[in-house]
Amino acid sequence: MNRLQREAAARRIMEQSPPRVPPDLYADALRRGGRMLRRRTAVRRLMWVLLGAAAVAFTVWALTVQPWVEPPSETTPPVTGWEGW
Repeated sequence: MNRLQREAAARRIMEQSPPRVPPDLYADALRRGGRMLRRRTAVRRLMWVLLGAAAVAFTVWALTVQPWVEPPSETTPPVTGWEGW
């Protein structure tokens, strides 16, 4: 198919009448769009709640475990009996 044939085919397609759209298509699209927006909003709220719960859980863990405090040394026994020298 050369260029002229492609152009002629494209012109034929463009000159045809557009296909008929079903009358209830607008209502279906509106309903589905509303459902998608509600679902997206619910997922976004759920993600924020999970993020908040994770932040609270991390804060509680950090306050109870205190990972920034150096643990006591367990390799050397404590020195006793040197007070009287």
